[in-house]
Amino acid sequence: MNTLLHKTVMLEESIQALKIKKNGIYIDCTFGAGGHSLKILKNLNKDGKLYAIDRDPYAINIAKKILDHRLQIIHGNFSDIDIFVKKYNINKKIDGIILDLGVSSMQLMFKDRGFSFKLDGPLDMRMNPTEGISATTWINSSTKKEIAYVLKTFGEEKFANKIAAIIEKKKKNQPITTTLELSKIIQSVIFKKKKRQHPATKSFQAIRIFINQELYAIKIFLQKILKFLNKNARIVVISFHSLEDRIIKQFMVQNSCIPHIPNGIPISEKNIKLLYQKNIKIVDRIFPTTKEIIDNPKSRSAILRIAEYIQ
Repeated sequence: MNTLLHKTVMLEESIQALKIKKNGIYIDCTFGAGGHSLKILKNLNKDGKLYAIDRDPYAINIAKKILDHRLQIIHGNFSDIDIFVKKYNINKKIDGIILDLGVSSMQLMFKDRGFSFKLDGPLDMRMNPTEGISATTWINSSTKKEIAYVLKTFGEEKFANKIAAIIEKKKKNQPITTTLELSKIIQSVIFKKKKRQHPATKSFQAIRIFINQELYAIKIFLQKILKFLNKNARIVVISFHSLEDRIIKQFMVQNSCIPHIPNGIPISEKNIKLLYQKNIKIVDRIFPTTKEIIDNPKSRSAILRIAEYIQ
């Protein structure tokens, strides 16, 4: 697998955002092709440590080619962060975490993975092909209502009901088993306008997110992570669509603000601050430059959010 096919989005900005300590402990929660991990390792001295997590066995195979005593490779889901922290005894020692969310170019560019609506391959979409059910199994066993719900909820697809109805009709005659089959079904519903994104983009995104339970994994991870961080640890997240970004933004806002207390409640400002301590400080929100968007079109929807743990 050629990692040169994958361009890491906002690489320099995200590494700067981590404010790497030479002897610090860092977690790359989404190793992918290793762009962030390799940069982090370059900024660590011999006493630094990097834990690289990925659920995709193809990504893990890439990681295993990096021969570096400072790198610990973990095949798993970042939502299980509590298990990894306990196993490697790094509680309250983590100086920074980075998540690069969404699907990688490698996953999209290999047809056998079933992520691409442009390449003909088995309709799989699992980030870890050894776990869960494939998109083929799900789509052929789900009701029209279930399919429409997924397309609407996870893809924000306004033609969800029409697409689900056509899928229901087509699969009665023959199971839908390939990416191009599904892509053509969606294109029969949505007319493609010039310069508009591919008609199947939102539906494929929705099914992928659902099959891999991506939003659930992010929420579970965020619920766990703060208690494991070292003071002044950086939290750096790159998201690519509004559903992911909304979760990240809400997490950062909720943990950086003291909640509003209605007038008349018998509690002093001092006690409010004692009861509701801020956990993090929002540092910045960064968008890709025009040059990066031209060089790497995948980056056009990216948002980099940065926060610092202050407890």
